Amino acid sequence: MRRKDDILTEDASLSGKRLLIVEDEYFIASDLKRVLEARGATIVGPVGRVADALALIERAPIDAAMLDVNLGSAMCFPIAERLQSRGVPFLFLTGYDGWTLPEGLRDVPLMVKPFDSAAVVAAVRNLCGMERVR
Repeated sequence: MRRKDDILTEDASLSGKRLLIVEDEYFIASDLKRVLEARGATIVGPVGRVADALALIERAPIDAAMLDVNLGSAMCFPIAERLQSRGVPFLFLTGYDGWTLPEGLRDVPLMVKPFDSAAVVAAVRNLCGMERVR
């Protein structure tokens, strides 16, 4: 008999996907990494600084990204612009409303903190253009 976790893992597989996590809160970054790796994703990062994220984008292939909007002393918008220029889909992680985003980034998917594991997996699958098969 299959366990519920096994079924979720099968249905929500992210095998072969390389995901960039930019999050300056250690526990949130760690939880995201754990959840996404459990679904088969390869995690690039996590990193919590703009410069570190930009460096990773230049040297590592990335299928999708999750960006914390406020990275302490900086906002993630230079990262978002670089990803856009490369055609890499991404979403924002934030405790803020969407109206705080620059006008050119307001159509980017937004996950409001706190969020649950299932919502994260579904959002990333959507970013990667993956359909759930039942």
